[in-house]
Amino acid sequence: MGRVSQAQAQENRRQVVAAAARLFRERGVQAVSVADLMAEVGLTHGGFYRQFTSKEALLTEATVLAFADLAAQLGGFDDQRPGDHDAARQDLIDYYLSTEHRDDLGQGCPTTGLSSDIANEDVDGTARPAYAEGVGLFARWLSTDGNEDLATLSMLVGALTLARATAGSDLSERILAAAHEALPGVAAPRETPPRPED
Repeated sequence: MGRVSQAQAQENRRQVVAAAARLFRERGVQAVSVADLMAEVGLTHGGFYRQFTSKEALLTEATVLAFADLAAQLGGFDDQRPGDHDAARQDLIDYYLSTEHRDDLGQGCPTTGLSSDIANEDVDGTARPAYAEGVGLFARWLSTDGNEDLATLSMLVGALTLARATAGSDLSERILAAAHEALPGVAAPRETPPRPED
């Protein structure tokens, strides 16, 4: 078999990073092997180390991609409510605290989905700064005054984490509803939370 072109190698790398961003949120970094990742995109295990120096390096790239996807999603909420960031914020909160988002681990928020893996990474690890930057971006987007709304972000992430951990019980639904009710200045959730166009 001949060598792949540079364009194909770049496409293969893009596919591996995208698969990692999804699978790491869905299953956790430790539960996803290099072989799993490569099989997910139809490549051989040996090709991984031609593309990445380590699984940690891939975690960093996957974290950057996951937060870029979140930034695009946040932009989608704003696009649906031109000039009305408060309404876009309400839509995001409705979606964030929905059972749809709770159950969509692989495409869900990286702030929640990657938190335990990043917490377990070496303090000097390369994924931590990427994660912190993404969290800061999300907190600024949630703000109504131009600062970081860390309190709202913390409530959203905590509620989603607990709701996922208790999924299958009525407690999970109650956690989502209680968080929604407790957020200051947020209206009651709609039956079907809006989701921006991808």
